[in-house]
Amino acid sequence: MERFAWKGRILPGMQAEYKRRHDEIWPEMRQLLKDAGISNYSIWSDGSDVFGYYECEKGIEYAERVQAGSPIVDRWNEYMKDVLDLQMDPETGAQPKLRQMFFLA
Repeated sequence: MERFAWKGRILPGMQAEYKRRHDEIWPEMRQLLKDAGISNYSIWSDGSDVFGYYECEKGIEYAERVQAGSPIVDRWNEYMKDVLDLQMDPETGAQPKLRQMFFLA
């Protein structure tokens, strides 16, 4: 199981809307994440900064490929662009990976 972490920034005044949209995540987006082997997905905030973490049952590269090739993800990213500043990795089409500095199992 590989772990993946990403970060972004909620645009000013959009924290409540960001939360609402995730509380109402589309069923097809939920299914796509599952199909990509993503589990234990959580997003945390510190003011406008957000940090996401998930585990990749089929590996990070597989999860990135499934997400990058999905029109559902494209639609979600378009839906979220008025509330979230998130720079995508041009090589993978997914969120840029954060580098793991410590892990305790």
